[in-house]
Amino acid sequence: MALLTLYWSLDGILILSTLMVAAYLYMTRKFNYWSKRGITQLAPTPFVGNIMDCLLSRKSASEFLKDVYDNGKGLPLMGFYAFDNPHLLIRDPELAKHVLVKDFDYFPDRYATADEKDDRIGYANMILMRNPGWKSFRPKMTPIFTPGKQKIMFDLILAVADDLGMYLDSLHLEGDGKVIEFKDICGNFITDMIGSTAFGLKVGAIKNPKTPFREYGRKIFHSNFYRNIESHIISFSPQLVKCLKPKLLSKNVTNFFESVFWDVIEQRVDSGQKKNDLVDVLIEIRKTYKNDEHLKDYKFDGDDLVAQAIMFLIAGTETSSTAISFTLHELAMNPDIQKTLRAEIRDALAKTDGKITYDMIMTLPYLDMVISETLRKYPSAAHLDRVTVADYKVPNSDLVIEKGTGIFISIMGLHYDPRYFPNPEKYDPLRFTEEAKSTRPSFAYLPFGGGPRGCIGMRLGLMQSKLGIVQILKDYEVSPCEKTKTSVVLDPKGVITKALGGVHLNIRKITTAAD
Repeated sequence: MALLTLYWSLDGILILSTLMVAAYLYMTRKFNYWSKRGITQLAPTPFVGNIMDCLLSRKSASEFLKDVYDNGKGLPLMGFYAFDNPHLLIRDPELAKHVLVKDFDYFPDRYATADEKDDRIGYANMILMRNPGWKSFRPKMTPIFTPGKQKIMFDLILAVADDLGMYLDSLHLEGDGKVIEFKDICGNFITDMIGSTAFGLKVGAIKNPKTPFREYGRKIFHSNFYRNIESHIISFSPQLVKCLKPKLLSKNVTNFFESVFWDVIEQRVDSGQKKNDLVDVLIEIRKTYKNDEHLKDYKFDGDDLVAQAIMFLIAGTETSSTAISFTLHELAMNPDIQKTLRAEIRDALAKTDGKITYDMIMTLPYLDMVISETLRKYPSAAHLDRVTVADYKVPNSDLVIEKGTGIFISIMGLHYDPRYFPNPEKYDPLRFTEEAKSTRPSFAYLPFGGGPRGCIGMRLGLMQSKLGIVQILKDYEVSPCEKTKTSVVLDPKGVITKALGGVHLNIRKITTAAD
């Protein structure tokens, strides 16, 4: 006789059915969380909530959150679910301002997190770092990002721009020119720039795109099914991090950059040389603050120190290279805008005897509008996440957001909202005249986030991107080719916004002033 019936097979069916029903009830127990609180929500699917397309790599997290935003037309808030976790999407720029700035003390941490013990690179980097460690540590990193520091770096950066110019010259782009995939070339350019200014390294990725530093840099953003699941657990369900132990970076990538950066740090310490770069800042932090009690769960030695270097490379390289390549795509598709920008660049160069200077790069008004419009259409980090550290009453509402709730803001959703940016699919730099900017809410445009946790490297990222565009456009014209997509298709596996299949354009050297 079996346990429950006369037959073991029937017992097995009953037990399995009971377990399945129990699992179903457990995983759907919160699925009316938002509707009970009067918040419109997406209809969730058992076990996965609303993120099935993300898990199957059909949509990136940012594209999914834009869909949530678009589904909430006319509403300030939308509820959704990741697995069984209820999350809240903010659609109202004024409420976003409260979360990011006015009521920051309720939302000082990002929702995403990595495992504290098994993934220190993911857990201890400044982007995902939690309070009070983040609040104590961030001011120690700000000196490297000041305008004065960037002016000191500019000669190093300009040398990398010259390398890019020589590389393009070597391609013999006279006449009809050639078709080039720009995303990777821009990645090589920014990798050399970050290597030089932050780590004192001569990477040489422009001349040798297969140099190990660049190859492992590409692997950071390589995605497969397993890595995709890890990424979404870290982003949407940190409650699962402790048991599933996903990694922010793959093991081989982590090992390579740990080795490189420790070699650089140790050589700098042994030599006593000062270069006023990120390595010097990290060495000083290790020396001065490694036992700082205000850093709480962080000790700035070992992986906690190297985490800052790796994250600086990740954040600096991919964001700027995509900004340049997306800008070139839009200029190719909009030749009148390209001509206007080239005229501004050439007028500025005429005033400096053909020399590119820091002040010139950072004060070209039309170039600034062009970059701003690129970052509107293609924000590199296209969503923000926060977590409530205490119950929070939403202003002008009866809603109380419970402690521990994930809060998301779709930057891409805001940037494509026709209330703030009419005809949002159109590429129009004139959206960013001073007059146009004054007509919309300040927190409707968030390419670098906002508030105390906004992007610390914003100025550096803009300078890198602007320099790359100036270096190319002053001598070359870009235009569509057979591989150029009229509308960019975004990579559904992309952690940041990037074009699926790259950015292919024709580039030719301009031989006369009339061109």
